[in-house]
Amino acid sequence: MRAARPLTASSTGNSMMMRLGIFVLVLLFVFLQYKLWLDNGSVSDVWGLKSQLDNQVAKNIDLRERNATLETEVNDLKSGKQSVQERARSELGMVKHGEDFYQFVPNHPAK
Repeated sequence: MRAARPLTASSTGNSMMMRLGIFVLVLLFVFLQYKLWLDNGSVSDVWGLKSQLDNQVAKNIDLRERNATLETEVNDLKSGKQSVQERARSELGMVKHGEDFYQFVPNHPAK
């Protein structure tokens, strides 16, 4: 069996340096984990921004469809009289000269 070596100043110093190095690495790890999960720009912030982006993309798609419909309607109104007449008849109840307007009212039995 081997005899145990007595502790010297150099082996004690190496042990302290090793502990100090491990302590610094642990502190660095804790700091980086804090930045990753809790600080500004963390993972939860990114998830929230992704959710907002998805909502905005959906709104933009709806607005593009609405704009396309409105653009078609504007082009129809600019291009011909028929769409203007149709709108005047349906929304304003207008009738052309020489035209007869008949309104049919359904019969409802009196109560």
